[in-house]
Amino acid sequence: MDDPKIWSDLDISKNLIAIFRRPEASHLTFSEEKYGKPVPLTLICDNVRDPGNLAAVLRSAAAAGCHSVLLTKGCVDVWEPKVLRAAMGAHFRLPVIPNLTWSDIPSHLPKTVTIHVADNCSTTLTEDNNTIIPQQQKKPSDYGWVRGHQYPKKVKYEDDDFCGFEDYDGGKSLETQCYYIDWVARHTGLVIGGESHGLSREALRLAESTGGRRLLIPMVCGVDSLNSAMAANILLFEGRKQLLSLAEKIRS
Repeated sequence: MDDPKIWSDLDISKNLIAIFRRPEASHLTFSEEKYGKPVPLTLICDNVRDPGNLAAVLRSAAAAGCHSVLLTKGCVDVWEPKVLRAAMGAHFRLPVIPNLTWSDIPSHLPKTVTIHVADNCSTTLTEDNNTIIPQQQKKPSDYGWVRGHQYPKKVKYEDDDFCGFEDYDGGKSLETQCYYIDWVARHTGLVIGGESHGLSREALRLAESTGGRRLLIPMVCGVDSLNSAMAANILLFEGRKQLLSLAEKIRS
């Protein structure tokens, strides 16, 4: 180990090496005195494969005071060096539980929870900011980039051609609403999809089974999309605001 630089993936690195055991979320403690009391909001990352996006999502979740972050199988390794470096310590501010199957997800959520999904087909506004018009969706994998196209008010996925889920076996409808309209009432989960493969059928089923909705982010005309990290940032802080407002109303 004469030259530590051969072990680094950075162009310019410090001549310092440290070896640590990967911590398990169940073995970590998160003091409310140190980090503040979390809000009852859980983020679920569904096939988020870009290290930069996942790192930004983790930082937003930590900054918004989320209860926890759950990562499905297919997400980039949460301890990958680029993720760890760019997350700036977010790994150690809240429980981050990786490599979960969809059958594992419910065991990491309260029994009374509502799961919403970030909508891939948001609306666009005309120049007068009053008229909402749709844009044509490109392909199913556009989910992870929150685009400018709106579904009907309710969507049934048993014959959902919008997302290419022709063989989806659901039947319930999932309503769509703007993200700034109240969507929290108890412990809430939010699913953010990945960039390459889009939203999984399991995420839709989970949202349907808990009475969740599609949350869309309106955009002005001509803007194609928001990436998953930006969408997560907007939705998480809106969720935090609504939860704190709800708690204040209950106290008063």
